[in-house]
Amino acid sequence: MRHRIFYNPFTFVFTFVLLLLLSLVVSLLFFGLVSSAFAKLGFSWDDAFLLLFLCLIGSYINIPLTTLETKVYIPEGDFVRVFGVKYHVPFKGSFIRKTTVAINVGGAVIPILVSVYLLYVYPGAITYSLYGILAVAAITKMVARPVKGVGIVTPALVPPLIAALSSILIISQFPSDHEFIFIIAYIGGTLGTLVGADLLNLSGITKIGAPVVSIGGAGTFDGVFLAGVIAVLLV
Repeated sequence: MRHRIFYNPFTFVFTFVLLLLLSLVVSLLFFGLVSSAFAKLGFSWDDAFLLLFLCLIGSYINIPLTTLETKVYIPEGDFVRVFGVKYHVPFKGSFIRKTTVAINVGGAVIPILVSVYLLYVYPGAITYSLYGILAVAAITKMVARPVKGVGIVTPALVPPLIAALSSILIISQFPSDHEFIFIIAYIGGTLGTLVGADLLNLSGITKIGAPVVSIGGAGTFDGVFLAGVIAVLLV
């Protein structure tokens, strides 16, 4: 005990209270930042909090779209004995692996609806947003990694940084349309991540072995959600 350097000077209850307060403060700051991001997009504070709440709740909801079946072969073996000699006779068994492809409400459905709404309100940003989507999708495709049993996993901070940088570069070529920079950042960050991480990797999801693969769900939800929020805050 005399040589112990790291120790907790507080009781368990007091430590729990401190952690609870810390979590509360971080949550309030998080809600405030996200609300500020949505407010920059033209939503009221009430709408911003509602969208944030729906995204977080919707992250637990996955809507099944289809089920993919893949035949997986298992090497087996048996032996037969003829005239005292043992021969190996190979067999190949198989089973059907099913993978349910779903779409996440909080990580895909809501961001898509918000993006469609923004493009409806600001039609002049459509072309710029497509450039942003292509830029984010290309980089995200390169950094996304398939993880067996999980799905496609994307580094959470890469999509928002690329979305912010690409929106700044795009608008720098068209300074007269600077008001579209937040729209480009959000749409490029969210839809670009969905395209680059999930849609462009759908052809290989049966090899991952995950029972459920959700577009905008586990592995990419944080990337999609943070891409839309942080990108808007950075620009």
